[in-house]
Amino acid sequence: MKFAYEDLSEDQFETLIVLLCQRLLGLSVKGFAKGPDGGRDAKFIGTAELHPSKAAPWSGTIIIQAKHTNGYNRHFGEADFHSPNSNDTVIGKEVPRIAKLRKGSQLDHYMLFANRRLAGNADQNITIHIAKECDLPEGSIYLCGVEQLELYLRQFPEVAELADLDPVDSPLIVSPDELAIVVQAIASHETDLSSVLDTPPGERTTYEQKNVLNNMTPEYAKELRKRYLKDTAQIRTFLAAPENLEILKSYEATTEEFQMKIISKRKGFQNFDAVMEYLLDLLFQRDPILRQRQHKRLTRAILFYMYWNCDIGEVADAEA
Repeated sequence: MKFAYEDLSEDQFETLIVLLCQRLLGLSVKGFAKGPDGGRDAKFIGTAELHPSKAAPWSGTIIIQAKHTNGYNRHFGEADFHSPNSNDTVIGKEVPRIAKLRKGSQLDHYMLFANRRLAGNADQNITIHIAKECDLPEGSIYLCGVEQLELYLRQFPEVAELADLDPVDSPLIVSPDELAIVVQAIASHETDLSSVLDTPPGERTTYEQKNVLNNMTPEYAKELRKRYLKDTAQIRTFLAAPENLEILKSYEATTEEFQMKIISKRKGFQNFDAVMEYLLDLLFQRDPILRQRQHKRLTRAILFYMYWNCDIGEVADAEA
């Protein structure tokens, strides 16, 4: 029973954690409510049924946090999640909230669930850090990663069913694997590409018309064109070269997946600017190759090429 937690939406993951905590603590666990600072908490007041054990359950006010990421194979020990020298991390931003609740006698125990892998040293380091900064006993802090989450869902199989983990309700999620192949291939031939004449590809739908059809704002469209138009001819020439047939196949697989996912999830975005930026954030988050500094700009250029070349996004109907 393994779930692709990274493909869930935040709301789906939070619902899953609330339902699980109702089994571990009690049915009176209150669901998540988004606070002014963006934090989402669940709360239980009373004596826990099963946690940490039936023999020695927690008692008092228990605050529960769910931290979801769309990234693949992420870990508690990564610098974006916890770094003792930075407050600009998931834990760094959470600590002041825990400390405030603790100081106000609104927190006796703290649980944090994340769809990340939790190694023993990260568990210890983060627990000690929270305990020290928030004046909370280490025994009143519990971190749960995907390994333990899987064990819980085996013990309580009805939780996943009650959470209604339906892929139809999942967010706009795409795989970065094929695109990473394209980016790496083009990046490795950068010298060869520099000699290609900078002439834009022919447009099936004009850029201006496409922007209207897709509700892309003029400001965003203008900035994209200014920054990445000069790269489109190079990308097109590279993909058209006979020796790059396998790379072209990866590109086509990428655009097919992106386009179908965009069509199915487009209603969740106000304009196409948001679609583009969401895809880029997701791609950089999920693939270490794409988020390398030397590959970020090229990834943006290729995504613009997909849009410019009418491979993604809505286009005008062909004339009869």
